[in-house]
Formats: sequence, C-alpha cells, structure tokens
Amino acid sequence: MSSVFGKPRAGNLGPERLVHSSIPEVNVAILGCRGAGKSALTVKFLTKRFISEYDPNLEDTYASEETVGQQPILLRVMDTADQDVPRNCKRYLNWAQAFLVVYSIDDRRNFEGCSQYLEIIAHHAKETQHDYPVLLLGNKLDMAQYRQVTKSEGMTLASKFGCLFYEVSACLDFEAVQHVFHEAIREVRREQERSAPTRPLFISEERSIFHQAPLTAKHGLPSCTFNTLSTVNYKEMPTVAQAKLVTVKSSRAQSKRKAPTLTLLKGFKIF
Repeated sequence: MSSVFGKPRAGNLGPERLVHSSIPEVNVAILGCRGAGKSALTVKFLTKRFISEYDPNLEDTYASEETVGQQPILLRVMDTADQDVPRNCKRYLNWAQAFLVVYSIDDRRNFEGCSQYLEIIAHHAKETQHDYPVLLLGNKLDMAQYRQVTKSEGMTLASKFGCLFYEVSACLDFEAVQHVFHEAIREVRREQERSAPTRPLFISEERSIFHQAPLTAKHGLPSCTFNTLSTVNYKEMPTVAQAKLVTVKSSRAQSKRKAPTLTLLKGFKIF
C-alpha cells in the first residue's frame, strides 16, 4: 500500500500527477525496534503533525514531493513494521537507497536493537559492493528527563558504522525532522556523484598545420611548394585517481618558435 503526501504548490499538484512526475526519485527506509517512533517521525515530516498512537503491525510507503538544494525530488518513505528483531529484510534492503535507523533515547533495549539493523545494512553493502547512506536517529528528545541513552553513546555507535547521527523529537520540532529527511536525500545525491563512472578526457597535440618544403629549381623549371597536412594525436588524460601532473608539449616542425607547454592538474576539464 502506498500513500501520497503533496506539499501545497502553484498549479495544485494532484496525487496522480505527483506519482507520475518525471522528477528524480529517492527511496528511504525507516528501521528500528518497536516503540522507537518511526511512524511518528514519518507523519511529522509529511504532515507537520504529531500523532502518538500507531498500530505497530502496519507497514506503509509514502511519497512526497520535496525541494532540496533548489532541485525537486520525489521522496518515497517506507515506514517498516519490524517488531523487536529484523525480519524479512530483503523487502527494504533491495528497495531503499538510504536508511534511517531510529531508537528512543529513553529505552536502552531499543538502542541496543539498532546494532542489528546497522550490521545488516553493513553486510548488505559489502555483499552488493555499494555504499548506502545511513543516518542514526535518537528520537524522543522531548523525553530527555527520562533518558537512558546518552548522546555520546549514540555518537559512538554512529562512528563505529560510519553513520551520520542526530537527536530529534517527533513531538516538538518539525524543522529538525525535515532536516534529517532532506539530509538523507543529499547523502544519496553525493553517493550517486561519487559512484558515477568517470569519463576519460582527451586533448589534442597539434603538429605542423602546413609544412612548406620548397623544391630547388632544376633544368630552368620554376620552383614549386609541396604542402603537407598536419596530423592530430589524441592523448587520454589520467583518471582522477592518478595524483600527478601531466605535461603535454606542442611543437611545430622546423619552427624557430619556442615549443609551448600546457600543464594540467588532475581532474581539471578543458573546454
């Protein structure tokens, strides 16, 4: 089952137009043990409202058109319904491009359960040889007086798995919750840019355009000129991974001019 949430826009984007839009899409799965506040965070982000009671057995996918970095994006969010342990993980591992792993700061057992999800994602990334952005979220910051998990513990766990870390409250601050979802989108974009194949850059080395070779007059015949067309050699620039300077020299045959030198730094493009 899938639901669509559209933000107010000029032209009144309806659900049908939103779903069939040609704008880029990003899939984000929200994971965590029961009681972490996954659904509350999802609804807060989509509607700016806080709802405290949810059926923990319901799983749903939502879509919302967002603008991140002045670029439109169709964000799809899977609000998973695992209970106390991960189960049937392939349904979201093969679907999502980024993961939000949520725990409640007032529940030690809830926090400890996050490690299982982080390990599953890490194993999936190794298996597929692909890096997936992961954000670890300490939810229910409004319950800080009952805190059982310190902020430093959350940061340590995030550092262990190479995650971003945030503490938020689905009850209080919409901007902080929105920032987390938008950061997931930005991380997906960064990962796509990093994994994009690098196209080799070619530059040309020009040799003599026209080489004039005068012929000596013989037997009283006037001298003539023979024209030779230049050849162009193409040289492939090294990929960005090669950290060295490349020097390309351009010369003209039988020319008294000093040969010019063009120095290129790795990764620079020439237009």
